[in-house]
Amino acid sequence: MTATEREQRSTGADALCAAAYDEVGGARTGMALVAVGGYGRGELAPYSDLDVVLVLDEGVEAGEVAERLWYPLWDSGTAVDHSVRTLPEMVAAADSDLRVALGLLDVRHLAGDADLTLRLRGTMLAHWRRHARERLPALRELVRGRHELVGELAHLSVPDVKEAEGGLRDATVLKALVTTWLVDVPHTELENSRQALLDVRDLVQQSAGRASDRIHPEVWSELATGLGLADARSAQVHVRTLGRRLTHLSRLTWRRVDDYLARPASVRSARRPALFPIAQGVALSGREIVLDRTARPAEDPVLLLRAAAAAAEMDAVLAPPTAARLAREVADLPDPWPDEARHLLVRLLASGRGLLPVWETLEETGALPRLLPEWERIRLLPHASAIHRFTVDRHVVETCIEASSLIRQVNRPDVLMVAALLHDIGKGSLTEHSVAGEPIARGIATRMGFEPASVDLVATLVRWHLLLAETATTRDHDDPATIERVASRVGSTEALSLLTALTEADAKAASPQAWSSWRAGLVLELSRRVHTSLDTGRPFPSAVDEEVEIPRAVRNGAVSFAVEATPDGTRVTAIAPDRVGLLADFSGLFALQRLPVRSARAWVQEGYSVSSWDVAESGLDVPFLRERYAAIAEGRVDPTSRLRPDPRALAPTVEVRADASLAATVLEVRAADQPGVVHRVCAALAQLDVAVRSAHVETLGPQAVDVFYLQEAAAGVLSDTRASEAAHAVRAALAGQPG
Repeated sequence: MTATEREQRSTGADALCAAAYDEVGGARTGMALVAVGGYGRGELAPYSDLDVVLVLDEGVEAGEVAERLWYPLWDSGTAVDHSVRTLPEMVAAADSDLRVALGLLDVRHLAGDADLTLRLRGTMLAHWRRHARERLPALRELVRGRHELVGELAHLSVPDVKEAEGGLRDATVLKALVTTWLVDVPHTELENSRQALLDVRDLVQQSAGRASDRIHPEVWSELATGLGLADARSAQVHVRTLGRRLTHLSRLTWRRVDDYLARPASVRSARRPALFPIAQGVALSGREIVLDRTARPAEDPVLLLRAAAAAAEMDAVLAPPTAARLAREVADLPDPWPDEARHLLVRLLASGRGLLPVWETLEETGALPRLLPEWERIRLLPHASAIHRFTVDRHVVETCIEASSLIRQVNRPDVLMVAALLHDIGKGSLTEHSVAGEPIARGIATRMGFEPASVDLVATLVRWHLLLAETATTRDHDDPATIERVASRVGSTEALSLLTALTEADAKAASPQAWSSWRAGLVLELSRRVHTSLDTGRPFPSAVDEEVEIPRAVRNGAVSFAVEATPDGTRVTAIAPDRVGLLADFSGLFALQRLPVRSARAWVQEGYSVSSWDVAESGLDVPFLRERYAAIAEGRVDPTSRLRPDPRALAPTVEVRADASLAATVLEVRAADQPGVVHRVCAALAQLDVAVRSAHVETLGPQAVDVFYLQEAAAGVLSDTRASEAAHAVRAALAGQPG
């Protein structure tokens, strides 16, 4: 699909409309048929509607023309979005609806009175410019609301090339902003990106066979063929690059609009803003960072970082022409970097929200490879995990932004910020990305001029940046082996403090649910225990060693439930005479009520079973739990028969982690996230007379990762034979097969 084909479609539609107008006897004066919106721009997609308006001069009656005009178009099978309005009514419609106003900026004559069309076009443009200052804030909110609703084209798993941020709708808004004469946009860059995205839209509609603007995963290969690209990955990079470029232009233009509207009227008319020196070679012009007359890029290798850091810290625009000039002319940084360069990079990374627009400008102008050539490894690389809302490169920038608010919690904020920048640099490798990223990060940190001990810290953080999150949610904090596992890898309280901050920043950057109060509590509690162990050389005291009071009713054979509200749900503590299968009944209770279990811990005290369950539900009460439990314990309800696995789900994996604990056998289960997973595991183990000491439940997108600490009913780890038998039974239960 090309611009020529779009023009041919529009030309054919023009002839159809003109013939219909003539067929019904449309007047040559005082009446005109015009195209608006995308049709007005001559950019019809394969399945576009024809947006047309029959315009009347004041005092002119449309008569039968308004009723009969559309029938020839309908009879041809063409979809038409039509209306009939006088010229004053067109102005009123634009005043009442910003979308209409934008569409009328692209009025094009089809048939009838050409002079009326010319007057209409001139009237709409003049009206838009006259009222632009008062209408732009509302347009800003309209655009912002669409972005929040749809998302960003560069990062969506199913991109919408029209409505998403960085899509065709934004390109149309940019053209409207230029039309105000208040701001300018690089015309060639905007038009090239817009035309390329129109080509993509045409191919998407052709593939779908309908007016669709969304690119589903199965379409990428076909899209690559249509665009003449090598493969689906190349098509994704192409489309996301276009989206990112238009997003950058849009954000930059809106910043300029906001700055213009914020200026006093007396300042708006000034042709050339004054230059205010900021740093060596760098000045502030209006709200943009530029180079001053003393700047000598070819002689100053740190100038690019100096300008970028100043822009980010002042929340100003790094002027794209300035960044582009620096990308071409600035001298190469020596290896290793001078101290000033490293300090400026840290200031840039720690600038908070000011980092994102500056980093985008560095990317779009080709300046970023001058600082970090390894960035190409992760540029526009999609995340494999559904929990991530951004591509890898944008996620890294968001991690830096989150880490910038945590620098007062650590002794080495410079190491934290550089580790945040590099923590995912190994993504896209065939090996585990944290393993692949460690030597890359080590090399970059050395080039940046860090001393060897700091290089080791950066490398350690990159290698183990997933350690706290994974361990906190899938291992028993009360097991000394868990604490030793983390402590042995981290090595020092300084590294642990940095890793804790990096873990929080990484999770917050991924998505809100990745750092819920429940998950945060687990990570911070584990970090405290490991810190105590590293600081004193002794394990953190186990919560299991703390006895609870056994209620009198339980001593008489009853079951006790206690309910405690938590920030993310409810904690249920159940105490009952110990027996094999008790945890299976409790987990069945929660599963039948579709209550997601986040974590569970169980131990035996004086012959009684004590278990604590964190569930993602509030408002539970004790009578409700007691009634449902009784139905299961008495055999009136069989959870297993009601909780059948989905046969369409991926096969579960069940593995014994032999080195995860000295006191128990650890069984790791990965299965589709669906009700009853914990119950089926506990029930299968109960049939083998295997006790579940604790369970740790984690959901990552569509997958549940559950870890169970097992012991023989008479206490003690399972033998290799028994562990294998338990794994086989659990695997069969999860697959819905006989054990």
